[in-house]
Amino acid sequence: MLKPEAMQKNLTFLLHIHPKKVPRASIRYTYTFGLGGLTVLLILLQIFTGILLKFVYLPSPAKAYDSILFLQNHILFGQYVRNIHHLDGELLIVLALLHMLRVFFTEAFHPPIRSGNWILGICMFLLIMFSNFTGYLMPWDQLSYWAVTVVTNMFSYIPLIGPHITVFIRGGADVTGNTLMNFFNFHTAIIPLTLLILMIFHFWKVRKAGGVAPPRTRQEEEKGLVPVMPDLIVKEVAVGLIALAVVFILAIFLDAPLRERANPAFSPNPVKAPWYFIGIQEMLMHFHPFVGAIVIPLFLLGFLFYLPWLHYPQNNAGFWFSSLKGRQAAIISGIIAFILTPLLIVADEYLIHFNRWFPSLPSILSEGLFPVLLYGFLFYLYLLYLRKKYRPNVNETVQAVFAFFLITYTVLSLTGLFFRGPGMILMWPWQI
Repeated sequence: MLKPEAMQKNLTFLLHIHPKKVPRASIRYTYTFGLGGLTVLLILLQIFTGILLKFVYLPSPAKAYDSILFLQNHILFGQYVRNIHHLDGELLIVLALLHMLRVFFTEAFHPPIRSGNWILGICMFLLIMFSNFTGYLMPWDQLSYWAVTVVTNMFSYIPLIGPHITVFIRGGADVTGNTLMNFFNFHTAIIPLTLLILMIFHFWKVRKAGGVAPPRTRQEEEKGLVPVMPDLIVKEVAVGLIALAVVFILAIFLDAPLRERANPAFSPNPVKAPWYFIGIQEMLMHFHPFVGAIVIPLFLLGFLFYLPWLHYPQNNAGFWFSSLKGRQAAIISGIIAFILTPLLIVADEYLIHFNRWFPSLPSILSEGLFPVLLYGFLFYLYLLYLRKKYRPNVNETVQAVFAFFLITYTVLSLTGLFFRGPGMILMWPWQI
C-alpha cells in the first residue's frame, strides 16, 4: 500500500489545485456538498462524450437528424453515449447553479480575495447555459428547431441593434443551416475552450485564496488544519465516483429526446424555450418584450456582477445566510415569493389588463411601465415588512432579496413548463 508521501508524488496535479493544508471544518461535506468539484467533473464528462458524438454527427440540416438516428440505431452504445451527454448537460446547469448559490449564501464573494472568482463563476455559469442552448439545436428536430427560434427571437427586442444581433446569431433572417453551423462551432470549439481557460483561472484564484471560505462556526473536533492528501482528495474522489455512477445508471433509463424531423413550415403548439430559459419566456406573457426579455434579465445580471462591491458592514464569509436572523428572513422571503408570484400570474391572466384599459397608450407603457410599477409597489411593501419584522443589516437584506427573486424565477419557470398549454394558455397540467 502506498504511503501518503508516495501518493502525493503521484497526485501532484491534484495537490497543486488545493493548498497543502486546509481548515478541517471546510472539508465537512454538508458545508460545500462537493458542488464545485462535481461541476468540474461533469464539464470534463461533457467534453469527452461530445468528442465521441462528433465522430458520427454531421452538422447540416440535410444530414443532422439522420446522423442522430444512425448513432442511436447502428452504433454500439450510441444511444447510451447520447443519453449521458444530454443528461450530463442538464445536470451541469443544476450543479453549477447550486454551486453559485452555495457561494452566495455563505458570502464567499467579498473583495479583495474572492470577488474576482465570483465574477468568473457567473461567466462560467452563463457559458454552461449557452453551451446547453447551442447543443439544443444539434438534433435538428421539431423540439430543438422551434425552441431555438423562440429564444433567438428574444434578441430582436433589443432596440436598434436587436434585429442585427438576431441575424448575426442565426446567420440569416431565419433558423437555417447557417444557424446550425454557427451553433455547432460555438458548442464544440469556442465555448468549451473558453470554459476550460476560465476554469483553470478559477482554480488558480481559489488556490490563492487558500481554498474555500471556511465555516465561521466550528465544533471542537473541527478546529485546526488537515493535509489535503488524504483528508480532502479521498473524499473528492469518492464523491466523484458516486456522481459518475448516478449519471451512468440514469442514462440507461432516460433517453435523450428526439422528436420528428424539423419542419420550418409547421410550428408545434405550444412552442416552449428550453427549461433554463422558460422563466424569461413566461415573463414575456406578463411584460412588454423589451422589459421581460431584456431589461429585467440585464438588471438582475448586473446586480449579481455588482454584488461583491455593495457596502457591507461586516464580512460574514463562512456563515450560511449571514446569521440565524438572515436565514429566517431568507426563508420567509422565499415563502412570500412562492405565494405572491402565482397570484400575480393568475391576476395578470384574468383580471389585470392595462393594454385594454389604456388602449391609446404605447405598449411600452401599458405592458411595460405599468406592470413594473405595480410589481415594484408590492416589492416595496415586502421590503417594509422585512425591515419591520427582522431589521436586517445589509448582508441579511441582500440574502433575503436574492432568495425572493430566486423563488420568483423558479415559480415562473414551473408555470411555463407545466401550466402553459396550446396557445400558451394557462391551464392545469392534466388538461394539457
